[in-house]
Amino acid sequence: MSFYTSLSGLKAAQTDLGAVSNNLANVGSTGFKKSRAQFGDLFASSPTQSTKMIAGQGVRLNGVIQQFTQGTLESSDKTLDLAIAGEGFFVVRGAAPRQEVTYTRNGAFSVNANREVVDTIGSKLQLLPVDADGNATSTALADATDLVLPLNSPADPSATLANVSIGIDGLVTATYSDGTSEKLGKVAMASFTAVEGLRPVGDAHWQSTGDSGMPLINTANNGPLGTIRSGALERANVDVTEELVALISAQRNFQANAKAIETAKSMTQSIININ
Repeated sequence: MSFYTSLSGLKAAQTDLGAVSNNLANVGSTGFKKSRAQFGDLFASSPTQSTKMIAGQGVRLNGVIQQFTQGTLESSDKTLDLAIAGEGFFVVRGAAPRQEVTYTRNGAFSVNANREVVDTIGSKLQLLPVDADGNATSTALADATDLVLPLNSPADPSATLANVSIGIDGLVTATYSDGTSEKLGKVAMASFTAVEGLRPVGDAHWQSTGDSGMPLINTANNGPLGTIRSGALERANVDVTEELVALISAQRNFQANAKAIETAKSMTQSIININ
């Protein structure tokens, strides 16, 4: 029995090592959220047995849980580098035909050949419609549209785009060469009742699940969504020193369980030789 108990510990230590190693590997990934492996003990007995006479049967993996704490904000010189100071997520939509909606903290946006504002995997940043005063007229995901930067002013085609600004409330404003401006919309943001239930799909992107609940769509400066910082990026929430300590602990745990398995094997062999 001790062999299988130590074997479960060996597998748990291997999983823990994997989670810590992944955290360290992504210390430079924009918007990355670290994970922690969580474990529980195994214990089994019949109703008639005294628990004082039974040892535990090992450990099991309860889950690898991502931790959505705020990462450090780092300044950049790009207007389309966006960071969230809060709990919200950017809403992005993939390319046709699937046009899958995902949620990200990676705000390294750029402009593609079609003048669409896209993230690092080519998904398009979503905007909510606004009125003349810049107030959102809808918070329905179905009403969100792709952010496309105009070439010219709709009022005067001879006036070209001179500048784009994004406020802390997510309001995107285009300014033209003739001095006029146009409110393009507000950056759509999402929050979830249980962020730990989100399914990671890579590159600091997540999908909603039944465990996370449906996304609550709104704009920045509303509830826990937080504010948007233009000209900044969110670094990974990984503390290298903390991860190195966890790495050493997991490594020692692995070695201890490996030694216990070796000892159990040696004892079993000794018993066989006696017989």
